[in-house]
Amino acid sequence: MAFLTKAIIGIAASQHYQKNQDFFDQQFTYSPQGFIDGIHQAGGVPVLLPISDPELASTYIATIDKLLLAGGQDVSPILYGEEPDPKLGATSMERDTFEMALIKEAIKQNKPIFTICRGTQLLNVTLGGTLYQDLSDYENWTVKHDMFPTVPDFGLHSVTVKGDSTLAGILGEKNQVNSYHHQALKDLAESLVPIAWSADGIIEAVESRDRSHKILGVQWHPELTHKNDPKEQRLFDYFVQDFE
Repeated sequence: MAFLTKAIIGIAASQHYQKNQDFFDQQFTYSPQGFIDGIHQAGGVPVLLPISDPELASTYIATIDKLLLAGGQDVSPILYGEEPDPKLGATSMERDTFEMALIKEAIKQNKPIFTICRGTQLLNVTLGGTLYQDLSDYENWTVKHDMFPTVPDFGLHSVTVKGDSTLAGILGEKNQVNSYHHQALKDLAESLVPIAWSADGIIEAVESRDRSHKILGVQWHPELTHKNDPKEQRLFDYFVQDFE
């Protein structure tokens, strides 16, 4: 019997630190189910990468074909040389430093990277960029980027996609996306290029300037909309099947 080789997708997992009676107040490692479902639907095999010693990053990356970084806590401003703003949310330096090591190793080992929300923000910081610690620091802020309390199953605001980008070939040049972030990309790392923007000018997606490094990052959450919006599932399909 012949077996088809499926891409092994490493998902950088988060960790629940707060008390939870269902888990007897123990910490636990997890990933939102939407990532698992989206990768399965695209024909990939998802594997969770637990927060670990950054020195283990090279071993983790060597065991997978591609890396996915998910959403979660705010990125620590210490990593881009700023003091914490009063509006900064919860951070995890342990997670930040481990995922930064994963990004660097994936680039070194030439493994494709797909980042979502916090993952895209951390990607930018890892490569030398900075963030708005809160969107109130952005003088042109006019679009609601945190759709709470609206459910995230459908798009909230529009994004305009650069016509010659990888993303335009997947989504088209106009798309509606959901949105759950109060931080945003500020100074973009030199090795990244912006490829999508919200109506108020916030960068909503990036890719690598060097096309030999397969990197795609979006600010929204396709794992929450891919079951209702086939275009969002195409992001997972492209990442798993074609992003080489």
